[in-house]
Amino acid sequence: MRALAQYVMRGPLQAGGVAAVTTAIPLLFWIGAAVVGLVILRLGISQGLNIGLWALLPALGWSIFGQDPTALAVLLQVMLMAALIRTTQSWEKALLGGSFLGIVTGLMLPVIYPGLLEDLVQAGVSFYQQYNAEIAKSLGDDLETVIRNTMNASMAGTYLATGVGVTMMARAWQAGLYNPGGFRTEFHGLRLSLPIAVLCAVTMVVGPLLGLNTMLLAWAAGTPLFLAGLALVHGIVGLKKLSGQWLVLFYVALVLLGPSLMILLVVLAFVDSWLDIRRRVKPAGPAE
Repeated sequence: MRALAQYVMRGPLQAGGVAAVTTAIPLLFWIGAAVVGLVILRLGISQGLNIGLWALLPALGWSIFGQDPTALAVLLQVMLMAALIRTTQSWEKALLGGSFLGIVTGLMLPVIYPGLLEDLVQAGVSFYQQYNAEIAKSLGDDLETVIRNTMNASMAGTYLATGVGVTMMARAWQAGLYNPGGFRTEFHGLRLSLPIAVLCAVTMVVGPLLGLNTMLLAWAAGTPLFLAGLALVHGIVGLKKLSGQWLVLFYVALVLLGPSLMILLVVLAFVDSWLDIRRRVKPAGPAE
C-alpha cells in the first residue's frame, strides 16, 4: 500500500487514473476513495476535488446503472471527512460530519433507491417467516416496518463505518509518506469533548422517542463514541508500552463478545470525555 500511495502522489494523472480504475472495479472502490482522501489531506481540497471527479464518474455509473450506491456513498463520506480534517485538524469534527452525512444517506436511500430497499425488505420478511416464525408472528404487521428500518440503517451505517475506515487509511498513508508515526500519535490521542459526547448520547436516547429510526441514529451517533473508545484502548496500550499481543487479544474479544464489548467501549468513551482517562494513566517507565 505504501508503494501505491507513493505512486499516486507523483502527479494528478497517476492519482486520477488509480482512483478511476479502482472505483470502476467491483470491491476495489475503497482504494479509489482512499486515493482521493490522500490527495485532499496532502494537497488540499481543490486538488482533491479534481481527483475526486475521476472517481465520481465510475461511482455514479455503479449508482445509476448498477443500482449500487456503495462506491458513491463511501467516496462522499471520505471526501467530506478528509476535507474537515484538512481544514480543522480535528477528527472529532470529521466524525461529526461523517455522522451527519450518514443520517442524510439513511433518509435519502428510500427515496432514491426504493426498489433496492424493497427487494432487501422482502428478502428479510421471507427469511423471518421461514426460519424465525415465532419472531415474525410476535411482530405481526410491524415485521416489515422493523426490517425496513433495520435494512435502511444497516446500509447507511455500513457506508459510514467504511468511510471512517478508509479515511483513517488515507491519513495513515499520509503519515507514512510525510510524517512517520504521526497517525499513531493522532489516533492514540483521539478523544471527544464532553459537549459532543453528550450530543451523541442524547441523540441515541431521544431520537427514538421522537419516532425516528432507532438503528440509524445508533449508527450515526454511536460511531464517534465507538471510535473514541478504540482510540482509548490503543492510547492506554501505547502509554503502558504493552506488547501488540494485547491489542490482538482485544480485537479477538471484540469479535467474540460483539455488541456487549461495543457498548462498553461507547460508555468508556463517554466517561473519557469527562475524566480524560489517558491523562490519569501513569506512562510506563524505562524499566518496563
